[in-house]
Amino acid sequence: MKVLTLVTEAFGGFGGIAKYNQDFLAALADYPGCEKITVLPRLVRTPDFHTPARIRIVGEAANKKWRYLLGWLRAIVAGPTCNLVVCGHLNLLPLAFVASRRWRVPLVLLIYGIDAWAPTGRRLTDILVRRADYFISISEITRQKFLAWAGLDAARGFVLHNAIDINGFGPGPKRPDLLQRYGLDGKRVLMTLGRLSADERYKGVDEVLEAMPEMLRRRSDLAYLVVGSGSDLPRLQRKARDLGVDRDVVFAGSVPESEKVDHYRLADVYVMPSSGEGFGFVFLEAMACGIPVVASTRDGSCEAVRGGELGAVVDPENRKELVAAIFDALGRSRGTVPSGLEFFSYERFRQRLHGIIDEITSHRIGAS
Repeated sequence: MKVLTLVTEAFGGFGGIAKYNQDFLAALADYPGCEKITVLPRLVRTPDFHTPARIRIVGEAANKKWRYLLGWLRAIVAGPTCNLVVCGHLNLLPLAFVASRRWRVPLVLLIYGIDAWAPTGRRLTDILVRRADYFISISEITRQKFLAWAGLDAARGFVLHNAIDINGFGPGPKRPDLLQRYGLDGKRVLMTLGRLSADERYKGVDEVLEAMPEMLRRRSDLAYLVVGSGSDLPRLQRKARDLGVDRDVVFAGSVPESEKVDHYRLADVYVMPSSGEGFGFVFLEAMACGIPVVASTRDGSCEAVRGGELGAVVDPENRKELVAAIFDALGRSRGTVPSGLEFFSYERFRQRLHGIIDEITSHRIGAS
């Protein structure tokens, strides 16, 4: 089986989607009978990366639109015949559709989160969604919201949650130099990590900031650590000042990947009462560090904590519920990784993906 995959980013990329695509491609390359996966990445942020056997990254197609189009054209005109086309983002669907029809093979669309919850507004893309043979969703809530507008048969859709390498994390002490850097000595720390984009104000940072005055009246040693940067950061900083909690809120900005685990370990509670997360990989990372978490009932983060089995879930719009969950989590000890986190191990991810590919290949590939 030969596969052409179009992605926004994977190996050499950063963030949750890049990590998901890396795991997806590695697991697909390990599928019995997989000979080669040709990957066209829209972005490659760092050239220093390793790829598993049978995966070829067309790095020369990255970082410029014209390069990407040229790389795509070469792949479908001069490249090897493929048995499967995987589209790693709705924005790439027109190119993926042409490739799939070029070889008359199944087209599999990957969907991640809020970008797939409603029509894109791009007429061609919204029409081509109905022409996808299968789709794989990062969460059940994204699957349901996508089906509500896409016009696809539900039987064409699969759910494949994120995977986490639990061994890459783990509980540990709070790093003294980081405590000093952020002025967190002697504090009980609430933490949120994520991109702070002005057009993605669904992480729940606003809700935690608005609850801080009440929580500080009950417990004066609280601090809120917000890790991440983006266009919404100045507004959030102003909001903290307006609420009178700016001395108790630390905006750390972006941190190197090498320091991420140590930042999680600064937290006593990881809290992100979001409303637009497709899944919420950060919850897996926090729990893998032994940090109690508070997630949301309104998006995919509920699935990341398995409906409340691994962590608390709250309605982001219910401040009383949010505050109660945070204080309950503060009463629990750090350093214990939930045993149920094994559900999201890479090995189980690989097994689930192979089961999905079994279903797809048994019906379509080979008949093409």
